[in-house]
Amino acid sequence: MASEKESVEVAARTVEEAIGQGLAELGVLREQAEVEILESGRGGLLGLGAQDALVRLTRLPLPEEGRELAEPVVPVEELEPQPVLEEQEVSLLGVEILQDLIDKMGVRGRVVVRSGEDLVEEGDVPALVLDVTGKDLGILIGRRGETLQALQLLTRLMLSKRLSRWEPVVVDVESYRARRRRSLRRLALRMAERAASSQRVVVLEAMSPYERRIIHLALQDHLEVTTESTGEGEDRRVTIVPRQ
Repeated sequence: MASEKESVEVAARTVEEAIGQGLAELGVLREQAEVEILESGRGGLLGLGAQDALVRLTRLPLPEEGRELAEPVVPVEELEPQPVLEEQEVSLLGVEILQDLIDKMGVRGRVVVRSGEDLVEEGDVPALVLDVTGKDLGILIGRRGETLQALQLLTRLMLSKRLSRWEPVVVDVESYRARRRRSLRRLALRMAERAASSQRVVVLEAMSPYERRIIHLALQDHLEVTTESTGEGEDRRVTIVPRQ
């Protein structure tokens, strides 16, 4: 059996949604986790133009045996219990929901299921990835991936409602997330080398919490630089600082 995670960082539209997803990932109740709000986020119309909230949840020691716990907080409304579905059935349901969404948007594309190993850090468990394939699908990505984030949130909510549990499915378009992750990691290493060689601070472009996290993780063990987030709201950026 794989070891349980002790902490997770989650980005979502609101703080409460991020907390709900984090609790689901850890498999604990709210009172069993310490919650740290890293970024409170900023609202937008249907998630478009919004700044995600970012929280860190850390598992607390188990309570004494026999102690009663409160019901967990879930990010979707309570529903009648549904039969537990197998992984393949969940995948097919996710494909059905997302395909229906893009069809109603008038976008020509086909939803396929693929491995999420290229989207996780070492030790993390890959999530179910629904990838939209086709031509001219930039409309589904949007500026800085904001439309893609909104589409992912809507798909998660609809799938979770059908399953009566939170399902952290990942929505991608022509493997955009995987390509963007690789590009950001290369950028991080290149800018770290520039900062180290020049002994000057390098400030990157404004990014979402998810993308900034990729930069931070790529350089967390770097011997010559450290990273920090600076700025407010949509102008928040990663700053790469040479070690003294």
